[in-house]
Amino acid sequence: MIKKIITLIIIGRKLALSDALNIVSKVYKIPILIKIFFSLLGLFGKKNLNQNFNEEERLCRSMEAMGITFIKLGQFLATRPDIIGEKLSDQLQTLQDKVPAFSKDVALQEIKKGLGSENFNDFINISEPIAAASIAQVHKAQIKEDNILKEVAIKVLRPDIKKVFNDEIEALMLLAYIIESLIKKTKRLKLVEVVFLLKEITNHEMDLRFEAAAANEFYENTRNDVGFKIPKIYWKFTSENVLTLDWIDAISIRELEKIKSLGINCKSLASDIIQHFLRHAVRDGYFHADMHQGNLLIENTGQLIFIDFGIMGRIDKINRRFLAEILYGFIQRDYKKVAEVHIAAGLVPKDVNTEELAQALRSIGEPIFGQSVKDISGGKLLKQLFEITEKFNMQTQPQLLLLQKTMVVVEGVSRKLDPDANIWEISKPVLEKWLKETKDPVKEIGNILKDTSEVLKRLPELPQVMDKANQALTFLASGQIPQNSNTYSSLNEKKLELRSFKNQSIISLLFLVILSIIVF
Repeated sequence: MIKKIITLIIIGRKLALSDALNIVSKVYKIPILIKIFFSLLGLFGKKNLNQNFNEEERLCRSMEAMGITFIKLGQFLATRPDIIGEKLSDQLQTLQDKVPAFSKDVALQEIKKGLGSENFNDFINISEPIAAASIAQVHKAQIKEDNILKEVAIKVLRPDIKKVFNDEIEALMLLAYIIESLIKKTKRLKLVEVVFLLKEITNHEMDLRFEAAAANEFYENTRNDVGFKIPKIYWKFTSENVLTLDWIDAISIRELEKIKSLGINCKSLASDIIQHFLRHAVRDGYFHADMHQGNLLIENTGQLIFIDFGIMGRIDKINRRFLAEILYGFIQRDYKKVAEVHIAAGLVPKDVNTEELAQALRSIGEPIFGQSVKDISGGKLLKQLFEITEKFNMQTQPQLLLLQKTMVVVEGVSRKLDPDANIWEISKPVLEKWLKETKDPVKEIGNILKDTSEVLKRLPELPQVMDKANQALTFLASGQIPQNSNTYSSLNEKKLELRSFKNQSIISLLFLVILSIIVF
């Protein structure tokens, strides 16, 4: 526990000397005790201020400068406006996961350690680092497969990154517990649980076998999709800390001028991104859940490529049908049908009045269809839908929450390519085709309910990894830890440990006071 306190003081001082607290205090009232605590930690230090940038850039640069734990914390909090508010959440959306690379020599040692000498020696011409993030970095190399020389990308974890992250996150959990204990108003924010949740999610991201399995499944699902490509995984050269996949010569989707110079139609590209995303969600029940611009590439031919499969979403059969029906129902403005789907699927109680639910759904749909085409958002519609159906006791569907959050990002990316993209016109053919190929979920709901527990595609040697990863993604989507999970038990054990430390600290303090009285 002493180690945690020392780590807490170190990262607390980083925070005190950064610009982050000043910016946060402008939109979120920071309790006076916390201000005093960080003021003391920041004594005799030079503040790292970024006055040449706006507040959004300053906040993100401050968090980037503080390292992996704060980068991941910022990215996680960006998805939790319920905790930090909409304004701070929006500011953190632009947080970039970029840090200086570590040396090639260290990377080679890590690759050899992860794959063994024999496999390591099969690599040819391993390059200097091509790109670096807080958790891992990428090198280019070549391998021979069936006597054909292939270019590959090697993603390798930073040395000791798990230890560094977990040491810092444990210290932050202690800080969260201290804040909750001293300031009762903060209990409603469940700070300890939020930090614990971040720990679970990031630890699964730091096992590259899961990312490899996710990419492999995504590759199998989409291998016949025209205009869409997933890099192939090379399992022989993949381990917990090393991931090897096809090298892709492409440019980032954010480089608009380059894309236009290649003669690629940005309007078509915007449409393709939305349609591919929906196709994966409703057809396969498996979608990329981190579709920001940095993870989307485009080849010279106009082919779209997805990379970075650390966060994927999964939707079971009943929810896929439910999703397609409600989106299509809104497109058709058939609110009664959407209400019937909610009731038939058991998402709201059977005794809910269909007409009343349809009227509530109409209150969401009609104002949206009165807006300009470019202002209509499917992601925001789903958010409003989940909020209003809560009033009818709709059960929380974590996988749909993750999809809704991803849809907002996808629409944002598409509209940067084509500001006038009509989300509904683009979505309609995908949803129509899928619904025609499946049975009506309202009429066939009995059969669907018997078949809701789909078997997950998983590699035989990775069941525990996949189970933990899917659990972590459920936590990410819902923002909470279910009470019947193993993680919830671990959280309670952690709280007991923190409470024990608190009691020991009080006893030690009293002992020192008594000793001082006796001695002096």
